[in-house]
Amino acid sequence: MATDQASLNAVVARLEAAVARLESLGSQAISSAPKQGIASLVAGPPPPAGSASSPSVAAFDELVQSRVGKLLAAADKIGGNVLQASQVLQRAFEAEKTVILAISQCKRPDGTDMQKVVQPLGEALTKAHSLTEGKRSDAFNHQKAVAESLSALTWVCYSGKDCGMSLPGPHVEESWQAAEFYNNKVLVEYKGKDPNHVEWARALKELYLPGLRDYAKQFHTTGPSWNPSGYDIKDWVPGSTVAVKKSSGPPPPPPRGPPPPPPTLAAPPSSSSSAPSSSAGTPLSMSAVFQEINQGENVTSGLRKVTADMKTKNRADRSGAVPANSAPSDKVSGATAGASSKVGKPKCELDGRKWVVEYQIGNKSIVLDQCEAKQSVYIFGCRDSVIQVKGKVNAIALDKCSKSGLVFDDVLSACEIVNCTSVEVQCQGTAPTITIDNTNGCQLYLSKTSLDSAVTTAKSSAINVLVPGPTDDSDPVEHALPEQFLNSFKDGQFVTTPVSHSGG
Repeated sequence: MATDQASLNAVVARLEAAVARLESLGSQAISSAPKQGIASLVAGPPPPAGSASSPSVAAFDELVQSRVGKLLAAADKIGGNVLQASQVLQRAFEAEKTVILAISQCKRPDGTDMQKVVQPLGEALTKAHSLTEGKRSDAFNHQKAVAESLSALTWVCYSGKDCGMSLPGPHVEESWQAAEFYNNKVLVEYKGKDPNHVEWARALKELYLPGLRDYAKQFHTTGPSWNPSGYDIKDWVPGSTVAVKKSSGPPPPPPRGPPPPPPTLAAPPSSSSSAPSSSAGTPLSMSAVFQEINQGENVTSGLRKVTADMKTKNRADRSGAVPANSAPSDKVSGATAGASSKVGKPKCELDGRKWVVEYQIGNKSIVLDQCEAKQSVYIFGCRDSVIQVKGKVNAIALDKCSKSGLVFDDVLSACEIVNCTSVEVQCQGTAPTITIDNTNGCQLYLSKTSLDSAVTTAKSSAINVLVPGPTDDSDPVEHALPEQFLNSFKDGQFVTTPVSHSGG
């Protein structure tokens, strides 16, 4: 018996020594393991390549801080509508940064998921264009330059050579060409007058050329560089500095015990016209409604059968045809008419150095006959009217007018026709520049003294210019300005030629 007890004690001692040895080896292995390996065991697998510190994201962040920051600094000195438009541009670039972060961390998404990612960017672009609508402000050219330039940010939507877009770098250049027209107008208007506006215009151009263009060519040469080993875009949280996987664990277990009783629903008020009611006309409670539904096939037992004489086609007193002379009520028609023909109060007055003619409807006898060279004329929202400007003025702008006419003598700087439809403009004296922008239908009459005028058109159609004939008795000769252009690549550059109009 003593021998067995001694053997058992020896076995226990050997087991305790083996356990101590194993514990010692385990401690040494953990202490000598690399910190990165331990962290991976605790925190799970590392995120895919591409983060807030990736080269493409860091370079775009630097572009925003330097180029956009310079633009905002110039806008702060100007304030007003220029600052507002610049802040919208800043929000658009911040939304673009989120998209670029997603590009660095995620796989290429499908069209639906891509629309969700670029939705904030689209909202910023819409906001920028809304600033240019309505009555034109003094910062109209600034606002248009911003709105047109922001289309350059859509290079992130490039999905291949068949998507209808150019590669990111060329796309930025093409988008800037549409904005440069208005940016140059800012430079011309304020050159030698206000250096802050000139600084703002130059900062806007440098933001895109070379800024955004060079960035796109360097990091996204053949298209957005999506991460093939990255996250699925559905598992990525927009706006975060790193990608965050959505929880994919099992749902929490259901609570134990019997389910709680269903909530009681109070009966709807008897005055509600939409409340279900019994055959007697008394409103039913929700519990009564469910009881009727749970009747099964008997739920339709109380319905009346529609006989042949009840059908509309068989009733002589009712017809399915709507009378031609039927009209909505006065209340509805009045509200509709008011919404469709909402205009401001007619105005024709001299405000400081600016003649303001607004919302003139059917007035064909408007004459401004006390004009001076230091004054300008702004005509907005007129329809079926004729405005005559006698004398020499500094500038004339015809904005958002339709079926109207403008006759003027001399302009020192420029005459602008913007956002108009079916208008006629006649220059009886001289005008160095005549600009037609976003206009559909314009008849421009030039005199012999205004044949040297530079006529600039953009986004316009049906523009005809009539010039005097070879003799005083000759009829005016009509020339249609081109609306289409042929672009061909020759000798390393594109050569643009107008497409001639038949009979033009």
